[in-house]
Amino acid sequence: MTNWLTDVFASPKPVVGMLHLSALPGDPGYDSTAGISAIVDRAKRELNALQSGGVDGVLISNEFSLPYLTNTERITSVTMARVIGELNRDLEVPYGVNVLWDARASIDLAVATDAAFVREIFTGVYASDFGLWNTNVGEVSRHRHRIGAGNVKLFFNIVPESAAYLATRDLSSVARSTVFATLPDALCVSGLTAGAPTDTQSVSIVKQAAGTVPVFVNTGVKAENVADQLSVADGAIVGTYFKKDGKFENSADQSRVEELMSAARSYRAQAAA
Repeated sequence: MTNWLTDVFASPKPVVGMLHLSALPGDPGYDSTAGISAIVDRAKRELNALQSGGVDGVLISNEFSLPYLTNTERITSVTMARVIGELNRDLEVPYGVNVLWDARASIDLAVATDAAFVREIFTGVYASDFGLWNTNVGEVSRHRHRIGAGNVKLFFNIVPESAAYLATRDLSSVARSTVFATLPDALCVSGLTAGAPTDTQSVSIVKQAAGTVPVFVNTGVKAENVADQLSVADGAIVGTYFKKDGKFENSADQSRVEELMSAARSYRAQAAA
């Protein structure tokens, strides 16, 4: 199953850069005076910083739609589709989408925008900062089939941010049963919040349990630890580190992207030697 990574991404152990969209209509932080054009303008600047800095892929999400919904309003995915449409001519790397935290809406958006992959919470029941967080992977999988999204790769975040798994099961068991029962294309392992370190031991546990299913580090990857993380994981998703001064609320900084990607390429070259 790891072979699909080379079909989507041009590099082994890909590093995917997060493109965090500004607050959208309906979100508490939305700037109605600046409007949609301001969201598009910032997204274009950040996309340029990420691609010019050398990322292997981009994941577009409504990261500033705080606090998140688990059943999003229609305006969210509609606006995201508009923004991605504006970015389309500038997209040079494989890209995915994530409508936080709504699995069906994420898959719908992927189909509408020709995205190659989706990252979401597809399985489990969690006690989260957003309330009791339940999922229905069987229904979502059937929805994926109904709308012809079989080519959209699904990244299952099995250690989600701001939440705790309610069942008393160890991480290895969760990973093994997720792979067996729900057929993910990849698994993601996260820290507590965006930018928070991901425990390398947790990544290793999931990797050992996942078999041939790729495992991505989902948070906390930095220039100084990317080699260590990629020595265990099959890829990384990076957001906060790429921001100016490494602060979540800031825009992407090309120099920080270049710094991390240089370290990632050095590791990949050494690993291939």
